[in-house]
Amino acid sequence: MKIIVNGDSVAVQAVSLDQLLVELGYGDARVATAVNGAFVARDSRADCTLSEGDRLEVVTPRQGG
Repeated sequence: MKIIVNGDSVAVQAVSLDQLLVELGYGDARVATAVNGAFVARDSRADCTLSEGDRLEVVTPRQGG
């Protein structure tokens, strides 16, 4: 299926958000996620089912100011 990840169209096999993060190489990295503009907590990612055309934002923490 195709979804939008951080503004880029990506073909993926995963059907849940936690599977998708592994597929995209984030694994156990500490990231914040939102699907279609709604924040998804780490504990809820396995229950977050993805659909064709969904928009995913993955944000990694950075230091600095």
